[in-house]
Amino acid sequence: MTESLAPQRRALPFLLVLALTALAVWTLLRLGLWLYANPGSAAVHVFGRGLWFDMATLAWMVAPLLALSALLPARLRASRFVGALRWAALWLAVALLLFGAVAEVVFWEEFSTRFNFIAVDYLLYTQEVIGNIVESYPVGALVGGIVALSALFVVLLRRRLSFAVAVRSWRARVAMLAAAVLLPAAAQVAAIEQMEGSGDAYADELAGNGLFSLAAAMRRNELDYARWYATLPQEEADEVLRTLHVERLPLSAEDSPSAMDDPPHDKSPFTRRPRNVVLVTIESLSAEYVGAYGSKEGLTPELDRIAAEGLRFANVYATGTRTVRGLEALSLGTPPVPGQAIVRRTNNNNLSTVGEILAPQGVVPMFIYGGYGYFDNMNSYFRGNDYLIVDRTDFPKDSIVFENVWGVADESLYANALIAMNRKAAEGKPFFAQIMTTSNHRPYTYPDGRIDIPSPGGRHGAVKYTDWAIGQFIREAKKQPWFADTLFVFVADHCASVAGRTRLPVAKYRIPLIFYAPDMLPPGEFTDRLSQIDLAPTLLEVMGKNGDDHFFGRAFFEEHVQLDRVFISNYQDLGYLRGDLLTVLSPRRVVKAYRVDPVTLESTPTEPDPQRVKEAIAYYQTAAAAFKQGRLQMPAAQ
Repeated sequence: MTESLAPQRRALPFLLVLALTALAVWTLLRLGLWLYANPGSAAVHVFGRGLWFDMATLAWMVAPLLALSALLPARLRASRFVGALRWAALWLAVALLLFGAVAEVVFWEEFSTRFNFIAVDYLLYTQEVIGNIVESYPVGALVGGIVALSALFVVLLRRRLSFAVAVRSWRARVAMLAAAVLLPAAAQVAAIEQMEGSGDAYADELAGNGLFSLAAAMRRNELDYARWYATLPQEEADEVLRTLHVERLPLSAEDSPSAMDDPPHDKSPFTRRPRNVVLVTIESLSAEYVGAYGSKEGLTPELDRIAAEGLRFANVYATGTRTVRGLEALSLGTPPVPGQAIVRRTNNNNLSTVGEILAPQGVVPMFIYGGYGYFDNMNSYFRGNDYLIVDRTDFPKDSIVFENVWGVADESLYANALIAMNRKAAEGKPFFAQIMTTSNHRPYTYPDGRIDIPSPGGRHGAVKYTDWAIGQFIREAKKQPWFADTLFVFVADHCASVAGRTRLPVAKYRIPLIFYAPDMLPPGEFTDRLSQIDLAPTLLEVMGKNGDDHFFGRAFFEEHVQLDRVFISNYQDLGYLRGDLLTVLSPRRVVKAYRVDPVTLESTPTEPDPQRVKEAIAYYQTAAAAFKQGRLQMPAAQ
């Protein structure tokens, strides 16, 4: 097609067609997700603000095309080669728009949000993510459909589309270049915070644009607390923490903490101290799936039996929504810092982790993972904090009965974990083994013949297989000579889903926690509300080891008035729940509060309480500053 023929066809301008196509795809996507999520009567918010974000995104998209069109020489514009290239570019643009829409549907199904920092992280781990998608969805059919629909779209437009633009004068070219600069500048008015305001987290998310949200997440993947959040003078924050019985050295103090603090003084229910600890961190296991926590679906008979024979903690809450956040809480005992978890950050070695504290006291810390530990920087983090690493690459081929893209089947993980623990026991060394499972994760595949739900069995099948593998593990562990001296701890890294009507739905952070040591721990129930960050100091106290004063968390069994407080977060919002009041710190120094129903855990907006706000700031500000200043690192042994 040449420019001289285009006007005779009363053709549509290329950029207009592309813009309208993008708006149509994004609007239909938003409509589909709105009908699926059913956010109530927030249509004006969803579609009104949605159009605002779509237009802002379009401004960035068309700017380079305007600049290219303005700078392209007239003779080259009219060539057949460039004409063919334009048709190919149109097909590709439509295909990418459709692919992005399908990707957003998949992402929404998993996380109930538009693209966010999780999507940014997944761009770094293409092998696992692409493999997970291939094993979970009919990728061939989806891609084939996208290719065919894009081609059909181009064919239908072949007689109506023009690539001609009136750029024959230098004034027209200057105007296009000016538009290419001014449109993105004008789009700067749109900010990710403008998605909020409906009172419904689903509606707020739907009001956004996936590409816009992805770009914002790339910019904010690591948030500086002091710049973005409400603050207190550090001396005041330290005093607040002191009144809350936080034992670590105040951040405003000039001296350094001792390498080993006072000896443990807990009043735990153990009849004697365990020599070893096996901390089983279960992928995505919400409390709502476990019979011992109220589920009636019969998915966890093994864990239910273990809970009946052990000590069940009834009210425990994860700090975040991802594995790395759970690993951070369980190993470092610190409230979640905004943005990336510390596991993913640089300068995260030699921190006051369980491993770094236990290793000088003669205990061998191990991190045993069913997948490839380079994912999410896990191996680097744990190796840099004195843990012995055992992951998928260390498992003999004949020991793996089944595997998918995320890792080996849990039964194979446990079999190899027993081998690693037996080696240390044979050397006469006590050990602290943190095992991280993978089977309870999409694509929810597992070996056949283990449970009565065929693979892939969805979330319910994966939970039931995970539970079956735990039963097998305990039966094999009982055969080992070190079993009687070992405490087994079963806890989730985070819940299966955090979707809810509010940004931080409290019920979606409740996880199971069970202590099992039949030779030294009577059965029972512990009903105090606890945080994931409290487990690390508790395990040190229970083992009779020094070092629990290095954590922000506090041992369960210490003789203090119970604080009844937990920390829940996503990558931006930092929640502090104490009593029935949830205080939420958000970027731009925003502070909100919610009254939480003690039975349903539903949240209702209310006015912030000044004292609770101070407590929330004190915890989160101090934790973020301590890491940034290197004050979470262990001092040299004295």
